[in-house]
Amino acid sequence: MRVLDILHDSIVDGKGLRTVIFFAGCPHFCQACHNSQSWNRENGLEWTEEAIFMEIMKNELTNVTFSGGEPFLQSRQIIPLAQRLKREGKNIWCYTGYQYEELTQFPDHVSLLNEIDVLVDGKFDLTKRDLSLDYKGSSNQRVINVPKSLKNQQGKIILA
Repeated sequence: MRVLDILHDSIVDGKGLRTVIFFAGCPHFCQACHNSQSWNRENGLEWTEEAIFMEIMKNELTNVTFSGGEPFLQSRQIIPLAQRLKREGKNIWCYTGYQYEELTQFPDHVSLLNEIDVLVDGKFDLTKRDLSLDYKGSSNQRVINVPKSLKNQQGKIILA
């Protein structure tokens, strides 16, 4: 997996204390992106699943956030890591520029969604920026309870 950075002890990338993995590569190119160096998929370093897992587990008190860049560009590689983290009892948040509805159209993305507890979806929109919002930068983004949304028979999105 191509990773820009791993940040320990974040309190702004999801509820509670979190270890954040910033994945490289992003097709969204949001204006005023807080992490524009992540746009280039060649930035960062190549990490193995084992190396990322061990780095996360250095701090057993933190939960995990996948960020970027765009984590879903590497969904196939992230799925086994996410499954392993879930077995260890980790709560997983994920930030994506895609809409939840788009992600549910692709089997690999659904497989990754099955391991995620909370998804913050949608591109950052500078014209809708709102510093008072929790865990998101603009009002068009949603904080979604993924397990409840996936189970909902009517296809309704359940917010976290």
